[in-house]
Amino acid sequence: MFNSYGRVIATCLFLSLGGCQSTSQNTVPTSSHLGQLIIGEPLAVNFKNEVRLARISDLIHSDELKPQHLSQAFFERGVLYDSFGLTNLARIDFNRALRKNPKMADAYNFLGIHLTMAGQFDKAYEAFDATLELNPEHQYVYLNRGISLHYGGHKKLAVEDLTSFHQFEPSDPYRAIWLFIAEHRIDQAKALANLKLNLQSIDDSLWAKKIGELFAMRISEAQFVKSLAVGISKNKAMAERLCEAYFYLGIYTRMYDQNERAINYFKLSLATNVFEFVEHRYARRELLETRLQLHR
Repeated sequence: MFNSYGRVIATCLFLSLGGCQSTSQNTVPTSSHLGQLIIGEPLAVNFKNEVRLARISDLIHSDELKPQHLSQAFFERGVLYDSFGLTNLARIDFNRALRKNPKMADAYNFLGIHLTMAGQFDKAYEAFDATLELNPEHQYVYLNRGISLHYGGHKKLAVEDLTSFHQFEPSDPYRAIWLFIAEHRIDQAKALANLKLNLQSIDDSLWAKKIGELFAMRISEAQFVKSLAVGISKNKAMAERLCEAYFYLGIYTRMYDQNERAINYFKLSLATNVFEFVEHRYARRELLETRLQLHR
């Protein structure tokens, strides 16, 4: 899906996730329905990015950069740290970039994402607001702030932002999916009706439309799982697809109170190491919320 910049091969194993619950139109299946899940090879760190990280670090410590160039160097190194999953180092560099140049909209956007991941929602909202103030055309702030509002418990505000984000490009399946996820916490029937309507604007050739069809109860969980490897031949593409798929399967099963199965799906999403994807970023947040729900 969207990577963090703000737009932001596999081995089959027998994996039992257990549990079931039915709805009037679809079934949240038992492991016998799932058959084989795909466990992908975790995404490896990109060697070129490692070299780039070393070069940027050398430049930063050389004292050769002017302040405006130093702020950009801190930002770019923060983005690289972020792509390696080194969130604390990334956040430090984004803050350094902003100290050198307080008008870096992209640095505020990234900082807001990382503050959301850390559960510091009020500070995240401030960072996203600063991004929009500096760059009103930065549409991905509506996604990132909407997700932050969603996890921060501001349901209606989350829907407002994610509605705006969806309206920028209604043919993008991920925009419809995130809007549905936010609306589902307010009015499940209305969310489902809106999703079915929004799916009409999405091309059938896009694999991610199947995520929407799963939530819309047009395909079963087993059918969705069966589609995961279709059209995939590279390990990187497989890892990215599995990161997305297992995250949304986790949300899907959680919606039907299959919390133990949801936990396993979120773990599978995290295991892909696709650190830049929105789904990987918030799989840990979903994992935390699901565990808390289990112990209530």
